Amino acid sequence: MMKIIVLNMIAVCGLAAGLAAQETRQPEETTAIAIRTSVTAQDYMVVAAHPLAAEVGRNVLANGGTAADAAVAIQMMLNLVEPQSSGIGGGAFALYWDASTQALSSWDGRETAPLAATPDYWIRPDGRPLSWPKAVVGGRAVGVPGTLKLLEVLHAKFGSQGWADLLAPTIATAEQGFAISPRMAASIKGAAEFDLTKYDTSRGYFFDESGAPLAEGSRLRNPKFADTLRALAAQGSGYFYDGPLTDAMLAITRTPDNTGILTRQDFAAYKVIERQPVCALYRVFEVCGMGPPSSGGLTVGQILSLLERFDLAQLGPTPNAFHLIAEASKLSFADRGLYMADSDFVAMPKGLLNRAYLSNRAQLIDPAKAMDRAVAGSPPWDEAQLWAPDTQPEQKGTSHFVVVDAAGNMISMTTTIETGFGSRLMVGGFLLNNELTDFSRAPMRDGKPIANRVEGGKRPRSSMAPTIVLKDGKPVLLTGSPGGSRIIGYVAQSIIAMLDWQMDPQIAVDLGHVVNRNGATDVEEGSEDLAAGLTALGHKVKIRNMNSGLHVIKIDADKLIGAADKRREGVALGQ
Repeated sequence: MMKIIVLNMIAVCGLAAGLAAQETRQPEETTAIAIRTSVTAQDYMVVAAHPLAAEVGRNVLANGGTAADAAVAIQMMLNLVEPQSSGIGGGAFALYWDASTQALSSWDGRETAPLAATPDYWIRPDGRPLSWPKAVVGGRAVGVPGTLKLLEVLHAKFGSQGWADLLAPTIATAEQGFAISPRMAASIKGAAEFDLTKYDTSRGYFFDESGAPLAEGSRLRNPKFADTLRALAAQGSGYFYDGPLTDAMLAITRTPDNTGILTRQDFAAYKVIERQPVCALYRVFEVCGMGPPSSGGLTVGQILSLLERFDLAQLGPTPNAFHLIAEASKLSFADRGLYMADSDFVAMPKGLLNRAYLSNRAQLIDPAKAMDRAVAGSPPWDEAQLWAPDTQPEQKGTSHFVVVDAAGNMISMTTTIETGFGSRLMVGGFLLNNELTDFSRAPMRDGKPIANRVEGGKRPRSSMAPTIVLKDGKPVLLTGSPGGSRIIGYVAQSIIAMLDWQMDPQIAVDLGHVVNRNGATDVEEGSEDLAAGLTALGHKVKIRNMNSGLHVIKIDADKLIGAADKRREGVALGQ
């Protein structure tokens, strides 16, 4: 029997939690739009953010490997060819469908704070929080990475091919070199004035001898990463978490400013946690995602549950439908900002996906008029504690991939180093994350604690939302996206587009975005026709460049249908 928990989490009090995610900093800009059509396959499929990563994943599946095997090969190649977004210096969440047991599991490879960290971790001597620009670069921003350990755990449990064999293609490519893609070149150029040149290792890798950012098409080799992967192939994650590489990572985090406090004990103590998937009923489907410390599964689940009473299929992708989605998002982000954090450290309410609670909340949605900023719900809660809302945004350095293998095993994995290029610290040929800036830098507000404050060993709240949708107990859709806190809106919209509006996967992921995080309603450039209708309904609309990276696989009775977001460089490959 499939082991799933449908969490019942309830909110407590008001407060303007919508401040939680209304940052002005944007996810990375779209560099080009690719005209694509959905890809079909019969046996297996991979959708990933770079052609080389998708290709190595497909090759693993063609040789009889599992979805877990493919995930190892894909992530390692992404680390090399899309280093600004993810890698072994960061963290990840994964949902895995085991075809042999018909069971869905979820895996937490999120980074952790130093054990010695306290809630005042980001407080300056004058008692004020360190500003985001000063916090994000340097060793203090780095959490203990979890991606490598997550891959090792998944491979040990679900893999069938040799660990070293799965690393070999990336080792070869790192040695031989690869052509810098348009997106990577644009990312390097964009980060040049935001401290990517601050440290010798990253400056020497991403810029030429004259100091110019490496251009599109330049051939880039990474022998240091090849050496790191050879050591990992031979020694496993021990080399990373309790070996020579540990010392190198600790040394590089002792930056002159924004100095890190990580220790060998922090690395040795790191564990991947298997958690029960968070599933929300939506019409005839179960939409399953990642629970805390990610807010993704809960918030996507809330949005969809709040929308169940409305006939979105009849409305279609119109301003009236997007109005309802935006209103549901306001209510969900209000709860998210107040309550959601690492549940191993924070007592969370037990009814955020309670259907009666959400049915009552849905009554606040007026189909004819936009509400002002929403406040969190307040039903009963056994361990009630008055929290303050978290205003800390999340940034863009993220990637997502999905895999279905020939045996029917599946993975939906979102992986990140936080801001593009992470902490800017590079060691062993890879970048280290700056995930500790995902914590609230202020531990208290108005005399109340913030759930997502820093604590020793805690995992910062995330919006990553790898998702697997089930019908009658069987997977029918895999989806997920990068995009900071907008991930939640991107994923929810992709599900509505395919389930309610019956859109082809490629059309669904390419659909113009409308996202609300309990404030203004963001409308993607090119979808201005929606803006007028939403404005007429009372929305404060902002036109944005909204660079998602949705990757999906739809599982039909006789075929797989994959799609890669037109806004990035991903591809769908299969047989």
